[in-house]
Formats: sequence, C-alpha cells, structure tokens
Amino acid sequence: MSECYENLLVQRLALLAELNDPIAPELYQTYDVKRGLRYNDGRGVLVGLTQIGDVVGYEIKDDKKIAIPGKLLYRGYDVEELIRDTDSHDEFGFEQVIFLLLFGQLPTRTQLEEFQSYLSSRRTLPESFTEDMIMKAPSPDIMNKLARSVLASYSYDDRAEDVSLVNILRQCIDLIARFPVFAAYAYQAKRRHYDGKSMYIHNPLQELSTAENFLRLIRPDKQYTKLETSILDLALILHAEHGGGNNSSFSIHVVSSTDTDTYSAIAAAVGSLKGRRHGGANMKVMEMMDDIKANVKNWDSEKEIKEYLRKIIRKETFDRTGLIYGQGHAVYTISDPRAILLRDKAKKLAKEKNMLEEYNLYRSIEKLAPIVFSEEKNSDKKICTNVDFYSGFVYTMLNIPRELYTPIFAISRVAGWAAHRLEEVVAGGRIYRPAYKNVMPPRNFVPIEERR
Repeated sequence: MSECYENLLVQRLALLAELNDPIAPELYQTYDVKRGLRYNDGRGVLVGLTQIGDVVGYEIKDDKKIAIPGKLLYRGYDVEELIRDTDSHDEFGFEQVIFLLLFGQLPTRTQLEEFQSYLSSRRTLPESFTEDMIMKAPSPDIMNKLARSVLASYSYDDRAEDVSLVNILRQCIDLIARFPVFAAYAYQAKRRHYDGKSMYIHNPLQELSTAENFLRLIRPDKQYTKLETSILDLALILHAEHGGGNNSSFSIHVVSSTDTDTYSAIAAAVGSLKGRRHGGANMKVMEMMDDIKANVKNWDSEKEIKEYLRKIIRKETFDRTGLIYGQGHAVYTISDPRAILLRDKAKKLAKEKNMLEEYNLYRSIEKLAPIVFSEEKNSDKKICTNVDFYSGFVYTMLNIPRELYTPIFAISRVAGWAAHRLEEVVAGGRIYRPAYKNVMPPRNFVPIEERR
C-alpha cells in the first residue's frame, strides 16, 4: 500500500468519524449534563475534597456568586505571605513550598535544610538514562519527551509497582528533583536533532536551588544573576499548585484512584498540562503578543492598542478565534494574585534587561482588554489578567527558549501533582467512575453482504 493511498484512506476514515461522532447540543440540556464538569455560570461541579490548594475568586451569598479579589492558598496559607517571607529572608522559596504541599505543614529550619539536601541528592539521573532515554529518541515537543522520561523512569526503579505510601513518596520526590534535568536535557536533544545546533550538557549541582540549577542547565556559560533566579523561583512558587479541579491535578486524582503506579499517574498529568487550554496557554499569549507588536505601530497609543484588541475580539485578525489570550479565568474574576505578583517583579527584571517599553505595552493591554471586551460584548462580566499573560514575558526576559515555557510549568506543578497523588492514596479509596448517558438509539444489525 503506497504512502499516498494510506494518506487518502486515513482522510476518508477521519471523515467517517467526523460524520458519526457529533452529538446534538440540545441533548446536553435534555439530560442536564454539566459539560466540562461545569455549571452554566462557570462554577466547577464539586467532585471531591482536598486540603492542598484553594483558588478563591468569589463568594456565594444567597445562592449568588459575588466576585472578590483573587486569593491562592497552599495548605491554608496565603501564597502572598509565603512569598513575602521568602523575600524578607532573601532566600529561594520553591523548596519550602514543595515541603508544605507534600507534608501539609511549614518546615522548621532544620527540616527544610534536611529536605533540600535530600531533594538535591536525587537530581542526578540514573546511569545511561540520558543517552538511552533522552538523546536517542528526541522529540520536537519537550512535553512529550518529559512524559516519556517519566514513564521510562519506571524501568530504572526496582520498586516501581510498590504502592505503599513510603515508596510513592520516594518516587514523587525523585520526579520533583529530576523534572528540571529531564526538561533541560530534552531541550538539548531537540537542539541537536531538529535545529542542527550544538548541545551543552551540564550536571546539576547539589548546592543550588531548583531555579539556579535550571538556568545553569540550559545556558551555555552556566551563568545567571540573583534577580534572574529569584524571579524564576517566584514563577515556580506561583505555578506549583492550583486546587484539585484544574485539569492536570484532577487527572492525577482520577488515574491514582485506579491504584496504578506513580509513573503512570504523573505521565498522565504531563499529557494534560501540555494542552493549549491548560499549561500551553502561555504560548498562545506569546504568539498573540508577536502579532500585536508587529501591527501596533505606536505602543504608547492607548487608542491604537484598543482598536487592535477590538479587531482581535471581532475575529478580524491574529488567529480569528475572538480570544484575547491571557485574559479571563475560570475562577478568578477581579484579579489573579499570581499575575499581580509576577507582574510587579517583572518590572524590576524589565529595567535590568532594558525592556521597559515592552513591559509597558503588556500593562496597557492588561488595562484596556477588559474595557474593549465589555464594549464589544455589551457585557458587565468581569475579566482579569491571568498568570499566563506575564509568565511568557518573564521567560523571554530570562532568555529561555519558548519550547521550555510549558515544561517550566510542569517543573513547578509536579510538586502539586505529587501532593494530590499522596492525598488520593491516603484519603481517596474509591475509583472515579462518573456517568455518561448513551444517546445512540438501538439499531438493527445488517450483514456485511447487505451493507451499502
């Protein structure tokens, strides 16, 4: 069978699937289906309980949803307080957040130092892993290589199928420690195989933080500034957890409830995060900003910026979806605390990198997008800038390649995933089995000789 014929065959089969898979939209109302596990007002359907993270964007009073300034809580602690404490001690905070998420309490100084030492000792990959599992089969998308590295880790673990809590914790800490190395080495393999560029493989150093190690691993000269590592550390803290209802964390609960192994569960979460409706959203922001910077001639003109945003909403330009990426959130309405914290520190980095003009363009869009949305949609719905709007800009200023933006999200969020896996193992105890209503009516079987 020729390649041309195979392609035509697959196209014809795809048309069959497209023809026979649609479901009439009105049936979702007929059977009161909560599509995407959401109510009509956007609230998520309550399917579980968690003590790990809380995303607060509104209050319910008299059965009405009242918008409030956004809050993000890790194990009951306001993430803003955690960051203020980190800044006051001039320390890296991501490792403390990992401890908090995994074990449910803030560490003492001794506990934190002991945990940091153990975490750092687990960063080195098993012998031959880099060559056999990463370099020999590179991927054009680092997230796919990250998922493969997680699954491949199963083969290097003598206790891969042991689902005792102690062993699951060991596996989770290993993966948290190694995600930055997986991503950095996968990027190097991609550079050589797909971009025809030289690789530079550096070893992680035990005395460095996660943020320091990652910048060291991806840079040819292994150099970085304190401000660079502090803002990357902030980004890692802000992306580490976002409640049990986000798609990838929910995936961890669903897959872990089957009593499967840790590597299968974490790999499923990586696959979920890759999607552009989830962790890949910051890439759409960057593509949109490229388009805006190319077409808005005067970045200081609010009028010109508004008119171009209007064209985006009207589906007249960019990708013609009508979406202003980086604006709006499923829970936050008045403000996304992550975006505010990242934005404020990004200004310091923009000054260091001589990128204040671009930073001010981002600020103008943040200010004007809700206004244009309200005017164009004739709506009083509140929308706010979300963390994806500023994260890509921060990574750009850090000279991090775009193909690593979503992997950085995974490097951070694996801490939250691990915490949710542990929680499901300890407190779950029942496999997830939601219902789907079958709306295909019974059909009379037709023998193959009679089919047309």
